[in-house]
Amino acid sequence: MEKLIINGGKRLEGSVSISGAKNSAVALIPAALLADGPVVIENLPHIQDVEIYCELLKEMGADVLFEDDWMEVDGRPMQLKLMPNGRIKKLRASYYLWGALLAKFGEAHVGLPGGCDLGPRPVDLHIKGFEALGARVENQNGVMTLRAKNGRLKGARIYLDLVSVGATINIMLAASKAEGVTIIENAAREPEIVDVATLLNNMGAKIKGAGTDIIRIEGVERLRGCRHTIIPDRIEAGTYMIAAAATRGSVTLENVIPKHLESVTAKLREIGAEVLEMDDCIQVNGREVYRAIDVKTSPYPGFPTDLQQPITTLLTLATGTSVVTDNIYSARFRHVDELRRMGANLKVEGRSAVIEGTRQLNGAKVVASDLRAGAALVIAGLATPGTTELEGLEHIDRGYENLVSKLQSLGADVKRIGLPRMERHPR
Repeated sequence: MEKLIINGGKRLEGSVSISGAKNSAVALIPAALLADGPVVIENLPHIQDVEIYCELLKEMGADVLFEDDWMEVDGRPMQLKLMPNGRIKKLRASYYLWGALLAKFGEAHVGLPGGCDLGPRPVDLHIKGFEALGARVENQNGVMTLRAKNGRLKGARIYLDLVSVGATINIMLAASKAEGVTIIENAAREPEIVDVATLLNNMGAKIKGAGTDIIRIEGVERLRGCRHTIIPDRIEAGTYMIAAAATRGSVTLENVIPKHLESVTAKLREIGAEVLEMDDCIQVNGREVYRAIDVKTSPYPGFPTDLQQPITTLLTLATGTSVVTDNIYSARFRHVDELRRMGANLKVEGRSAVIEGTRQLNGAKVVASDLRAGAALVIAGLATPGTTELEGLEHIDRGYENLVSKLQSLGADVKRIGLPRMERHPR
């Protein structure tokens, strides 16, 4: 069994380059299928979710070339086929194939998605959007079957009852080639949505308002190939910012967009860390003593749910009582029991974790239950004198490129027993 061995208690020092955004990549790849020509996606993170998508597209007949940090996708040879479980179950973002295939073929047959188990994450908003566009949606033994009436979707006005990144992107994909105008109200505003809209517009789509709560899409007949560079991964960046603070180190993050990280910066400054912002860099300087704070996750530009677990780890080291509330995913506290194994004093009450800070944790054997829980436990191990053994690395592989080598470049004493094939030298 693969393990991450962390000999902690060392300050992280130096600089690290942030990879392309995972949450953009998993939507941009299926979006590329809509073009009548090759699409090149640059600054692509070399992570497990991207590799799975590459394999899925090849299964569907697309021409895919994946080299280093770029991918060329040509969807013209694709054929409509049944995509049941298998690799689909390994990838939460496989649901973006619903919108992409609906727009491309007028129908889709794709198994229900998998990914990290974070409690109920219903796809009803996706279905509501597709039905409003004129699609018939059925769940047939775990396979979502979607068909557009007369083979093409029609524009509609769609109000999302809850802010949903996945539903916003999926409707945007489907509507890009629909007949007429689609308006998404109460749309999510995350930078990754702007990234997907930018790619689609470069392909010839007519999308306005991405990054606001109202998005207008005028459907077009054809989309063309293009070249696109993914934005930096704000969640990876936030993870290293929190790790720098937790180890009382000094880390400069290169290739970031500071505006995307304002909520993280604000919370780190609130606990007492120093955060310096430059054009495309952020420097975090840790302090010996931190004060307790409260954190509530919310849709962008609020504090991201994907960083709730890492900042919970940091707050176990603060003085006083902190409360972390996750308003997005109710089950995103499965790392709490593992932190307790390391000596943390915290408990879960409903959607909140109540944390009594302690000066120091202890090394232990722990298991990651999901992607961001894995990141939280890595941070705990880095900040803790002694040895921490972390299992469940398959979760971490889904979202962090070259985690071990990047941490080693910052002076961490960390090694992986059984190196995965996606681990490469940092660019």
